[in-house]
Amino acid sequence: MLLRDTNFIDLPVFIKGKVRDVYEVGKDMLLMIVTDRISAFDVVFDDLIPDKGCLLNGISAFWFDYCKDIIGNHVVTTDVSEYPMGLSRFKEELQGRSMLVRKVKMVEAECIVRGYLEGSGLKDYKATGEVSGIKLPAGLKQADMLPEPIFTPSTKAKEGHDINVSYDYVKEQIGEELAAQLKEVSIALYKKASSYAKEKGIILADTKFEFGMLDGKLVIADEMFTPDSSRFWELSEYEPGRAQKSFDKQYLREYLESLDWNKQPPAPKLPEEVIQKTRAKYIEAYERLTGKKFSV
Repeated sequence: MLLRDTNFIDLPVFIKGKVRDVYEVGKDMLLMIVTDRISAFDVVFDDLIPDKGCLLNGISAFWFDYCKDIIGNHVVTTDVSEYPMGLSRFKEELQGRSMLVRKVKMVEAECIVRGYLEGSGLKDYKATGEVSGIKLPAGLKQADMLPEPIFTPSTKAKEGHDINVSYDYVKEQIGEELAAQLKEVSIALYKKASSYAKEKGIILADTKFEFGMLDGKLVIADEMFTPDSSRFWELSEYEPGRAQKSFDKQYLREYLESLDWNKQPPAPKLPEEVIQKTRAKYIEAYERLTGKKFSV
């Protein structure tokens, strides 16, 4: 079933994002629901991508478990039959696309790790030879692998685009000890996931994390190594110096770049072919990364 909104949930709204709707479940838990909405260039589209919510939720659940030896996470359960407050009656709507999580105090920083030169990092490098204040070797091309993965944080914008900042800026905002922990854990997570993805024939070019504090400990929250928070490329077709074949929203972005659209609401209507090809990208990412066959 397609899911656009979650107004059937009779609980206090914690936050409604572009894709996720989050509700308060008592004092210390949240219900995170991943809808089939899709956004690009910070604009949410009227068109839905079938099964996208289940695919994103499944990928996050896989990575939360795979990386728990590096850092704990906020997940309580993804089994709707175990949800409290009578939520189990919504099993048809919620199973596969939701998780019950602990409420954490989020750290005010977007933690980005880049192993390859692309996106806003490429733009910054072309302009200054640096990314987030980190000097990189001269002569790098689009999609080149970096000598080492780099930690390039950004601000968490309430609206609009996040802004790339330096590691020193993050230290000033949240303190040196916590900033160092974020950097160390972020790079460790990237290296583990990157190595695993490469075994599946996929390059993890870059990714974004969000962290929070739970019982005095740092944990990872929100989503993890999904096509919405990461850039995945086809290893067999990797060729620096150009855009890469991807498993993320880049296909949709490239289609939108071909339109006469100013990237402001309202979003253009998506052709059925673009909707289905976008869905296929998410399914391929899910199946190759988790090793499971996706079934509706």
